[in-house]
Amino acid sequence: MASSTVTSAQPERPPRPNLAFRRLRGKRSPAEFAAAVRRAAREIGERVSCDARYVGRVEAGEIRCPNYAYERVFLHMFPGRTLTDLGFAPRSSVRGRQARTTGESRGAGEPYETHDAQDVRDTQDLQGLQDLYETHDNNEESDVLRRAFMTSGATVAAASLGPLGLALDAAAAGRPTRRAGTGEAGALEEAVRRIRLLDDRHGADGLYRRAAAPLRTAYALLDAGASRQATADRLYTGAGELAISVGWLAHDSGRFDDARSHYAEALATARMNGDAGLEAHAFCNMAFLARDAGRPREAVRAAQAAQRAARPLGSDRLMSLLALREAGGWAGLADRVGCEQALARAQAFYGRGPSDTDPEWMSFYGEAELEGLEAQCWSTLGDWTRAARHARRAADLQDPHFTRNLALYSAELADDLARGGRPDEAAGAGMRVLDLLGEVQSSRIHTMLAGTARVLLPHRRSPAVSTFLDRHTALPRPA
Repeated sequence: MASSTVTSAQPERPPRPNLAFRRLRGKRSPAEFAAAVRRAAREIGERVSCDARYVGRVEAGEIRCPNYAYERVFLHMFPGRTLTDLGFAPRSSVRGRQARTTGESRGAGEPYETHDAQDVRDTQDLQGLQDLYETHDNNEESDVLRRAFMTSGATVAAASLGPLGLALDAAAAGRPTRRAGTGEAGALEEAVRRIRLLDDRHGADGLYRRAAAPLRTAYALLDAGASRQATADRLYTGAGELAISVGWLAHDSGRFDDARSHYAEALATARMNGDAGLEAHAFCNMAFLARDAGRPREAVRAAQAAQRAARPLGSDRLMSLLALREAGGWAGLADRVGCEQALARAQAFYGRGPSDTDPEWMSFYGEAELEGLEAQCWSTLGDWTRAARHARRAADLQDPHFTRNLALYSAELADDLARGGRPDEAAGAGMRVLDLLGEVQSSRIHTMLAGTARVLLPHRRSPAVSTFLDRHTALPRPA
């Protein structure tokens, strides 16, 4: 992995901040506002992958006009207002050429965001994307080319990352890879968002192997160099975040050695670029992996290293999550006092509320996740009653949009109830997990459910337990 070489380029037009949109967000954090956007989308049947980074880009003026899906969502959220009232530019003014007569047709040169619903529903002709990208090289116009992944029903099929695919194709053909610009950096950032969204919905098993090629492409772009220092920094951060995302897919699907390698690559990227936020994220995931791999002392040390890196960043929610990672390590060491102290810090940091400094990748971290991670700590310590109480709260609090986490918390609840001597309740929770497995592919959840089934075998005479065990036995095993 070579350092990016920055070359001179034409000065970019600075974006104008969208102050009207910022006022509409009010006191909500970007992550909280993004969650409200996703809820509003579901109310009208749209599917958008809005997160804190997207909100930040809108407020910074980088997105001058939203795509049609976001337009419908924003107008639903703020009835009576127009896009201009929300601080956006008229659609005709941001097109790469003269506006067409029909409002729904789009061209390759249109510099507003790509349609998220189409990303999810339709396959994209890759060669067409490459041709368009080679033709329209303007930094702003390339924004429309940020298609990252596509899905087919509940089975996720990851596609090439739009313009990022060009770098991989060029490397394979032995041609020099052209220097990266803002289009490639944006495509890389969008790829990370898409992986996280699809993992939230479907789990890791169907994604991991397909995500390896985009990661190779990201590091090929680093080797090729960037047109500006700001773009180089975005590429380093994006490549590191993508390595962590791919590492998590390996982690959640039980490929611990692969996950360790990807996390280490992300950590090296962070340190080469002096990126404390990326370093904290890499150590956070390394702590989680160490706990799952049966190395609790390493989990504690990695979580503490993450906290040292994160402390100057000013995010209480990040410090809360990292304290929970440390608590998980102490639980694995059977150190109840150390675990309780770390849990108390996690609760205290969380109680300070969200802030604009919270990293984008933490959009998953809310009260449900806090309860779920605390449940895992008590479960490790053998306090099944307390573990079940927190796991139940996690499942009750979880937004059903995030199917994978809902299944995870329900599986934790089923296991805690089974081990705590409440087999019928455990069977009921296990049945709820089985209902979700048509949408979720996660080796972690399958493994947890198999353990619960073994605990429940002596209670097979119970009708509820018998029904659960029969249905679990008939479950197709993950590949």
